[in-house]
Amino acid sequence: MGNGAETYVAAHDSSPLAAAIAQRDLGVLRMVETALARGDALLAFQPIVNAKRTGQIAFHEGLIRVMDETGRIIPARDFIGACETNRIGRQLDTEALRLGLRALNETPSLRLAINMSARSIGYRPWIRELERGLALDPTVAERLIIEITESSAMLMPDITTIFMQDLQQKGVCFALDDFGAGYTSFRYLRDFDFDIIKIAGEFIGGISTNPDNRVLAQALVGIAHHFEMFTVAEAVETEVDAKVLQEIGVDCMQGYYFGMPTTWPPQPGVPAMATLAG
Repeated sequence: MGNGAETYVAAHDSSPLAAAIAQRDLGVLRMVETALARGDALLAFQPIVNAKRTGQIAFHEGLIRVMDETGRIIPARDFIGACETNRIGRQLDTEALRLGLRALNETPSLRLAINMSARSIGYRPWIRELERGLALDPTVAERLIIEITESSAMLMPDITTIFMQDLQQKGVCFALDDFGAGYTSFRYLRDFDFDIIKIAGEFIGGISTNPDNRVLAQALVGIAHHFEMFTVAEAVETEVDAKVLQEIGVDCMQGYYFGMPTTWPPQPGVPAMATLAG
């Protein structure tokens, strides 16, 4: 195991509060670092459905998981916050990409979204993994969607834009994750030219009974469609919320109502890909 966790603590030791927070995260960082060293990382696959025909899966999202020393599968929400700004975060992005490319290679009908932080742009191991995966199968690029969170994209908008343009020319699609949760400038939204906008779950939950959420979600859908970007509503958990989202023109939906993440990969022969427009 490397010294990434210890480096994290040292870098955040400038005040008693910072040191306490870093110490709290140290166990998480060590657990993730050890899991990666053992090869104990995997993807959980969650379906994203066509809003007009909810029985039709448009694509899946591959969500990174790690296993602790007891074999328990740990979801990303329990460790990503501690890892995001650390070298381990770059390693997680690389491992998620490796696993996603392998799934795409093994299942030709699969279209898959993989998460990365804009902080990983230029990280050579990530780039090498992508180049290797694209070279193995010429259809992978057009079936790969890279999700970048709004907050990380705004850290380096110019670099992110160039990175996206380069890969879009190769057929890779990009999704802006958690749209609306941060402070994206509409100018940057135009310049980024994302293919897909994923509307943050905080605007989706309870939308059938929350008029404020309905107005905000409808506005976000309108903005995305103005820029010719497909929309995905995240965290859809009820039938009544799904119906409202259909009414306001969302293109796709994702959430527990349609399927929980499962570590079983989508199987050949099961509808796993549809045109987003379709």
